[in-house]
Amino acid sequence: MKNIRSLVFYGNTLPLNNLRAYLFESLFVILAVALPSVCHLLGAPVRYILPMHWTVILAGLVYGWRGGAIAGFLSPVVSFLITGMPFLISLVPMTAELFTYGLITGILVQKIKMNSFASIAIALIIGRTIFLFIFIISNQGIDISGYFMSAILPGLIIGLVQIISIPLIAKFWIK
Repeated sequence: MKNIRSLVFYGNTLPLNNLRAYLFESLFVILAVALPSVCHLLGAPVRYILPMHWTVILAGLVYGWRGGAIAGFLSPVVSFLITGMPFLISLVPMTAELFTYGLITGILVQKIKMNSFASIAIALIIGRTIFLFIFIISNQGIDISGYFMSAILPGLIIGLVQIISIPLIAKFWIK
């Protein structure tokens, strides 16, 4: 039986420096655009699933801080240009949030050699804090407590699922 420690990886990212890596990085962005669209078409609760977050965090674990930052920045921008989602009111805070998720996850795993579970947890806290800060200062007239209840709280459960499952996906991907 495998040791639980073998499931947690420390600093094992793939280099983002060749055509294959760029193609897979592009795949992360494509999935980050496609998955929310599919969820919307199926009527799935996007605020509970957070489909764009999965691929950005995975990009940070697989390709380090550069891959995570690129996927985090491009995903919401490309999605907005193609689908009109996220709405313009959320585009800047969401872009900052996803950029932060990818960047912080990648830095903590690749540079600091922190385990992937803790890296994701820290990145989620920092990214969500940045989202809230930007959202609050840029959107006067929005009921923040109502927004918190409808958008932030539902994401807490899926955040725990992401912390547990994305490292396992990344471990498989990197092998």
